[in-house]
Formats: sequence, C-alpha cells, structure tokens
Amino acid sequence: MGLVYTEITLKNAVDAGNAHRGTISEKEIRAVTVQALVDTGSGTLGITEEVREKLGLDILGLRSAELADGGKQVCRLTEPVDIHWKDRLCTCRALVIPGAKDVLLGAIPLEYMDLTVHPAGNDLTGAHGDEIVCMLK
Repeated sequence: MGLVYTEITLKNAVDAGNAHRGTISEKEIRAVTVQALVDTGSGTLGITEEVREKLGLDILGLRSAELADGGKQVCRLTEPVDIHWKDRLCTCRALVIPGAKDVLLGAIPLEYMDLTVHPAGNDLTGAHGDEIVCMLK
C-alpha cells in the first residue's frame, strides 16, 4: 500500500458558528479545500502555516509532538477547525507543523468520521459503509 491522499475541506469553526448565529454570512466562512495525506500514525489534524493563515485561525497554545522520525517538535495549537469529507464532518483543533508541506489527516478525525483506509483501493472508505457509526466502547 502506498501513500493515501484524500480531498477534504477545512473551515474555520468559529466562523461557522458565527454564521449559524447570523452574525456573519455563510459566504464569510473562511475555508480551503486541500489534498490531505491520510496518516493513521498521526493523532489529530496537522496543518501548514499557509492553511492556518487562509483559515484565519488563532493560536491557543503550544503542544509537544512526536514526529514520524522519532524527533520532538513544538507545534502551535489552533482554535477549532471543521473537517469535511464528502458527507461527513468532524471538528477538532489542529497542530501547525513547522515546515510541513502536507496537511495530515490523523487517527482521531478518521475515527470520529468512521473512516478507514481501504488498502486495495488506496483510498478512504466508511468503516461501516455509508452509515456513520459512533463507537462508545
């Protein structure tokens, strides 16, 4: 199995909440569509500085992260991001990974959206078909 990329749309969740409350219009929600690297070894959503700027995400703090090569990196933690994949949605905070070239779609958002990597097709698929199942074990 090779690298798996998938198209996702990221939206500023604070903007989305403000649009829902009517303080801004739907058109004012900052969003970007990207090809994300599906990274089951990553815990959460990792974004580039360019994506953070386009979404206008504020920094809430710093988090230490372990990289794939075993090294440690201090990353900035953003306010919430809505992750849209086809008809599925997950909201989480993102880590801004210094020097990153790709957006990383990690295990927590994949699990929340009930997605799994399909090795034969080298793509994502619903873990339970088209039905979204939340596991509460």
